[in-house]
Amino acid sequence: MARYRGPVEKLERRFGVSLALKGERRLAGKSALDKRPYAPGQHGQRRGKISDYGLQLREKQKAKAMYGVSEKQFRSIFVEANRLEGNTGENLIQLIERRLDNVVYRMGFATTRRNARQLVTHGHILVDGKRLDIPSYIVKAGQKIELKEKTKSNPQVVRALDLSTQSGIVAWVDVDKDKKFGIFTRYPQREEVVIPIEERLIVELYSK
Repeated sequence: MARYRGPVEKLERRFGVSLALKGERRLAGKSALDKRPYAPGQHGQRRGKISDYGLQLREKQKAKAMYGVSEKQFRSIFVEANRLEGNTGENLIQLIERRLDNVVYRMGFATTRRNARQLVTHGHILVDGKRLDIPSYIVKAGQKIELKEKTKSNPQVVRALDLSTQSGIVAWVDVDKDKKFGIFTRYPQREEVVIPIEERLIVELYSK
């Protein structure tokens, strides 16, 4: 299945949780989910019972929507997480958090992961001084993520960094907001990644 390109706030209303798909509107309390906290459509306010499979599928769909990845990409990440030592679910979250587009977002250079992906694909991001336009690139601990010189004055980037003061920057990156670069200092621990996703259900789904 291709990546979802429809109205993102409908996804948040369908799942009933904020997936950080609308940056500034979310921070301002103006998201569609805040105004209409029920699923879209004529029967959106009805709550039906969901099967175990439905719950597992729902968690996978939430994760894919939140991080903006396709089914093929997500399955590939799961296969790698399952291959690594340790808890598969925790490995899954750690790997997807290490995607370049997500790291750019976590450093506050973009208000949403979708905007961060655009910065990457349009060639505005340098990794260890070299231009890299692959959003799925897995960042390693110690790597430097920097904006191109011309991009540092981009109004959207400046605004995103201003808003990051309000939303906060995660503990596993070190960002110099003035020089507009950051260091991915270490891999995040699962308890540090605050997201509305139960990866255990995703592992159960793929393990069938």
